[in-house]
Amino acid sequence: MQRTNAARQQVRQYIKRTWSVLTRSTRDLPKAAPDPKIRRDAGEPSAVYVAADEDRADVERQLRGALSAEDFQKIELRTLPDRLEDIRGHGLLYLPHPYVVPGGRFNEMYGWDSYFIQRGLLRDGELGLARNMTDNFTYEIAHYGMILNANRTYFLTRSQPPFLTEMILGVYDRTHDRAWLRATVPAIDRYYRFWTTPPHLVESTGLSRYFDLGNGPAPEVVSDERDAQGRTHYDRVREYYRTHQIDDYDVARFYDRAADTLTDVFYKGDRSMRESGFDPSNRFGPFSAAIVDYAPVCLNVLLYRMEQDAARIHTLLGDSAAASRWQRLARRRRELVDRYLWDPEAGLYFDYNVETKRRRNYPFATTFYPLWAGMSSPQQAGRVAANLSRFEAPGGILTSTQTTGSQWDAPYGWISRRATSSSRSTT
Repeated sequence: MQRTNAARQQVRQYIKRTWSVLTRSTRDLPKAAPDPKIRRDAGEPSAVYVAADEDRADVERQLRGALSAEDFQKIELRTLPDRLEDIRGHGLLYLPHPYVVPGGRFNEMYGWDSYFIQRGLLRDGELGLARNMTDNFTYEIAHYGMILNANRTYFLTRSQPPFLTEMILGVYDRTHDRAWLRATVPAIDRYYRFWTTPPHLVESTGLSRYFDLGNGPAPEVVSDERDAQGRTHYDRVREYYRTHQIDDYDVARFYDRAADTLTDVFYKGDRSMRESGFDPSNRFGPFSAAIVDYAPVCLNVLLYRMEQDAARIHTLLGDSAAASRWQRLARRRRELVDRYLWDPEAGLYFDYNVETKRRRNYPFATTFYPLWAGMSSPQQAGRVAANLSRFEAPGGILTSTQTTGSQWDAPYGWISRRATSSSRSTT
């Protein structure tokens, strides 16, 4: 036990040292702006885009004050055009506050990664940086319309799983700053509308789905995601469709066999799969190509938590009427999750295909989300927990019970103590 505790302490010390290594800010834009996923000529300055409704002159003054003349020449400040198709050369999207990046080729502030990063920051007492990351997200909502997959221009068409209110409350529970908490409310309202209006809302069910607003191949995939043979992800998908029999969905929707080309519908699904954060798996069929046909467990549970969190935030702010409205939304979503996503025969939560009107029997670790969110009844929680052994593996929990070769299916998984350790089941 002593050796285990010592090893754990070493890991924690390493993590704490690494926060500064992975922090990006306006003071080190020459390190933050370069994008390993997009090729550029040697010596070419990295584009940094400022939102059209931002004060670009003020931003430039701040950057010139923070950077040496030599470092300022390594970036090219641009105003983000109103139409995404008018962007000429992808680049970094300006954020005013420091943030932590995942590292390696992921040299920008990501959506749901940042929630887990913030959990570590709060544990390590890095409250200022944890708050900065939350403030960057409210900035993104105000100036870019949503929390982005990450702050690069090619991510302006999609978000990622919503953890905004969790991050807000994570900071508030340590600062008790009501003025700051109140200032986050417009961002909460706008981001909630993003997820609960079409095309993210599936009106026939009242539940939401992942849906990238862009079209065509994802630029970062075409530019960077190549294997040893120089093939992109899309080249490998076409090869798979040519050589495999697929029963999960009608392949003709996604692949034109005669022309050996992927369809616009495939690219929409591929982009939307990336909004889910689970990229890729076979959860929604091979390559999750049919994801826009589904109301997924993870997204709708997170929106339930958002509704519950928003109710708590308004209670803290003394607005009981608003708190009651959010509670009604949460109760309604819980009813819809029970109706469409809970499978009493399997004792698991499954994603619901809104086209076929059937749940997809594909056991995935997101089935434990409702337990974490406190929206399962004791009976439901017991049924899900009884299936835990299907997911358990040395070191953690399998992401799915299916071995497909994709990084979000078996044999890959989540490091965890036990799936039920943080369950908060309710009646």
